[in-house]
Amino acid sequence: MIYVRMLITITAFACIALVALLFAGLPGPAAAAKFIASSAFITLALYSGALTSVYGRLILAGLALSWCGDMFLVGQSRTAFLAGLSAFLLAHVAYVTAFVRHGYARRWVLVAAVPVTAIAISVFVWLAPHTLPDLLNPVRAYIAVISVMVIFAIGTQGQGGSRLIVAGAIMFFLSDLSVASLRLVQTDYPTYLIGLPLYYAGQVCLALSSAQSRSH
Repeated sequence: MIYVRMLITITAFACIALVALLFAGLPGPAAAAKFIASSAFITLALYSGALTSVYGRLILAGLALSWCGDMFLVGQSRTAFLAGLSAFLLAHVAYVTAFVRHGYARRWVLVAAVPVTAIAISVFVWLAPHTLPDLLNPVRAYIAVISVMVIFAIGTQGQGGSRLIVAGAIMFFLSDLSVASLRLVQTDYPTYLIGLPLYYAGQVCLALSSAQSRSH
């Protein structure tokens, strides 16, 4: 248990350092802080027992793909952005598969689908005018996958799923909006000030959820 708390603390402090270094315009040290924070949430999943269940291993796969996405997005090029987008898309696919494996209630999924779909459509309408034509389909696919991820995360609640699953999925969804607004809309406000803490908090929640789902 002490190692779990220590890893949560490392993730939190590395995230704070990452935000501060980005704000200070120090990309090199910021990349190092991101490496530490992202590596810490993978290690957290391992210490939480991710390898003891199919659900946990799928969550671990999602975290590992997220780690790859984090490293790709250190770069600022279009190629790096597409590579990061692809890695995170696969991470969300892994999370959806984990939630399906966990078990979900169809009624919860259907109820969640209505507001989440409405939000997804609104997000795409918002991003479309700021997105290059050749990126429209990848962005559309990404929004669809992260929306499905949130829907099935909520669906697990009907089968006794941990609240950490829903918290993690929603925070990850919101952090993705932060990245989109920064990379595509190019807002003046540095959205990573909110987005990065949401992202790492969400990943920590998902990593910890593997400890409560060892029977799946």
